Amino acid sequence: MAIAACHPAQKVQTNKDGWVSLFNGRDINDWIVKIHHHEVGDNFGNTFRVEDSMIKVRYDQYGAFNEQFGHLYYKTPFSYYHLVVEYRFTGEWRKDAPSYTLLNSGIMFHSQDPRTMPKEQDWPISVEFQLLGGLGDGNQRPTGNMCSPGTHIVYNGVLDTRHCINSTSKTYDGDQWVRAELIVLGDSLITHIINGDTVMRYSKPQIGGPVVNNYDPRIKKDGTILSSGFIALQSEGQPVDFRKVEIKDLTEEIKGKK
Repeated sequence: MAIAACHPAQKVQTNKDGWVSLFNGRDINDWIVKIHHHEVGDNFGNTFRVEDSMIKVRYDQYGAFNEQFGHLYYKTPFSYYHLVVEYRFTGEWRKDAPSYTLLNSGIMFHSQDPRTMPKEQDWPISVEFQLLGGLGDGNQRPTGNMCSPGTHIVYNGVLDTRHCINSTSKTYDGDQWVRAELIVLGDSLITHIINGDTVMRYSKPQIGGPVVNNYDPRIKKDGTILSSGFIALQSEGQPVDFRKVEIKDLTEEIKGKK
């Protein structure tokens, strides 16, 4: 794994069944903010905040949105794990954000270390578990999709260079809470689960392709297989709440089967 090679995957303290909350319900001191046009660590406009025991993504202290896409990264990388995030879309979308960001957020994983991102890099080199809300127009708009800023995956047995691939999930309208689960087995099988339904599987995430801009070329080594990386919650113009971010490290379980 090239992106986070100097920060090897670390375990977190677990409870008796192996699960741990990455969000303590009080603050984001264990997280790292990186927002486009700003240096790492600058939580511009208090974009990511903790209120009512939730991580809230808000833009009420912004002037123009100005493509200030942001990500909130947990402080250490992971490789083999089961992640659970509960989210809901809420509030008013920023009308000066790109149209595709309406009722849109995401969970980035196998991401580069945010401290390797220049100030003007827009998206992290990563794989995205994309979160979408229904537009209330009766059309299908699945959530739990795969998007690939600066990466590719192997889907249905072949290298797939599409930027986004839709899952088979249902459409979730309104501000209802949705449970998103991600099972990541290093550079092997990756599984997306929405409200208990498996909606997508793929494998072999690797660096490659466009969408990421103004990156450090020493980091983007196309063809590098990604077996670990950082996990991040996204801000891109739509207010969203996250009330649960829990992880179970599967490293020992996977090693025991080999």
